[in-house]
Amino acid sequence: MAAEQWLRGEVAGGVGTITIDRPDKRNAMSEAMWRRLPELLDTFTADPGVRTVVLTGAGGTFSAGADIGELEEIRRRGQSHPSTIAEEALAAFPKPTIAAIEGFCVGGGCQLALACDLRFAAEDARFGITPARLGIVYPGSATRRLVRQVGGSAAKYLLYSADLIDAHHALRIRLLDEIVPPGDLTDRVTAFAATLATRSLLTQQATKDIVDTLVAGADADPKIRTWLDKAHAADGDMDEGVTAFLERRAPRF
Repeated sequence: MAAEQWLRGEVAGGVGTITIDRPDKRNAMSEAMWRRLPELLDTFTADPGVRTVVLTGAGGTFSAGADIGELEEIRRRGQSHPSTIAEEALAAFPKPTIAAIEGFCVGGGCQLALACDLRFAAEDARFGITPARLGIVYPGSATRRLVRQVGGSAAKYLLYSADLIDAHHALRIRLLDEIVPPGDLTDRVTAFAATLATRSLLTQQATKDIVDTLVAGADADPKIRTWLDKAHAADGDMDEGVTAFLERRAPRF
């Protein structure tokens, strides 16, 4: 039962929330928790009432990363370890995802945050990627995602030094999308997620698919054509959006 207690999912107002809650380990992720994350995501994918997902940590900490007692197993299994599988499942989740970050977001915590579409943080949050303190190699998938997000030089800074950086530094290198005053994070993320839940999910899914393809350097034209066909379907969101505009009312997507 520990994984269900330490990583739990809830749904309210069109928003699915996944909370990391293992306070005695500063929300470090065990193998069972890594395995549970894709299961929760599958549940939210299948639920039409979930329009966006927020990943956060309880007790004022996002996550201290992987459980230190399991690092040897992570090193031995490499890309086949559940941590990488969970990261990829989060990145591939077809609806918008937001990391809401308080306190420490370190190692595997950064791995999870970077797999989300957007990252909001409290101003006093701290970030670090620390394999250089342990003599291990950061997973290839996580390294690629980090480089795409912050660039090669900033990625080397974080990985070479294993130093913690503050939220303003993280915002400057594009590791974050927004920082808010301490104590305001929950309200800000709740409001933003509620806004996303009122927008066209089709548009959001198309945007995520196309943008991620472009960022990866692949040809996005086939995906663009597919999504345009869906958008022009007779019962698609475009009809509702245009009708609502002409009727001067909020759309009901």
